[in-house]
Amino acid sequence: MLAEPVIRRRFADLAHGQVHYREAGEGDALLLLHGSPGSSRQLVRLIARFAPAMRVIAPDTPGNGDSEPLPIDAPTIANLAAVALEFMDRAGIASAHVYGSHTGSAIGAELALLAPDRVRSLVYDGVGHWEGEVLADILANYAHPFTPDTQGEYLKRALDFCQNQYLFYPWYRRVEEARRTGGLPPAEDFHALFIEVMKAATTFHRNYRAAFQWNARGRLPLVTCPALFMASVSDPLFEDTAALAGESHFTALPPLTDPAYSGARQAAMTHFFATEV
Repeated sequence: MLAEPVIRRRFADLAHGQVHYREAGEGDALLLLHGSPGSSRQLVRLIARFAPAMRVIAPDTPGNGDSEPLPIDAPTIANLAAVALEFMDRAGIASAHVYGSHTGSAIGAELALLAPDRVRSLVYDGVGHWEGEVLADILANYAHPFTPDTQGEYLKRALDFCQNQYLFYPWYRRVEEARRTGGLPPAEDFHALFIEVMKAATTFHRNYRAAFQWNARGRLPLVTCPALFMASVSDPLFEDTAALAGESHFTALPPLTDPAYSGARQAAMTHFFATEV
């Protein structure tokens, strides 16, 4: 039985500040861009699966996890893609396959548009598009900072936010038609998410809001590198992802709670890298 790969934690000095990242393995580069909220901590299992065959690098996006935020209150996805490109330079990544989850999918697409010669392929694991009244509602209610107070009220609000992310979509719409299946994750995973959100309690919302306002329908068709769209059938962005895939490959993955999920995701990505790139 193969030993678990060692995932090393490092920091890179960028123009705006330090970016924290996780890295393991050798070979062709695979850049992993996490979703919101959280950090690269949520991708450790994916890192471990690909590290035996590739150099896997997963940064915390600015203002998430242990990465310093950009010095602007409302960064755009284009701003975050520029940071990703600077990070590639600092980490010595000439070109890479890029995997993005939710917000990370948007950043990956903009990175491919910013530097098409640096992105060999793109995997979109859940990508969404919001507009009109839906967008206005999301911006008004979905993501706001958890400003610390001495009574711990911000901790209660953050706990409520993290719990209901798993139970409803959107998390604040607690009605039967908004209910998600699957329930809460294992306690260890929930604890890890909560801790990562708390690390970035006053800045995590910025990248969320950038992703909500990103024009997926207008920008995705401009990306020219090979692309794989995929999503779990229990992902709230499943229908959006399938619709946005257009003529590109789309793979439906098992529910997130299904033991077969991780293997199916790895198999889809491995097949894509081997046959389409």
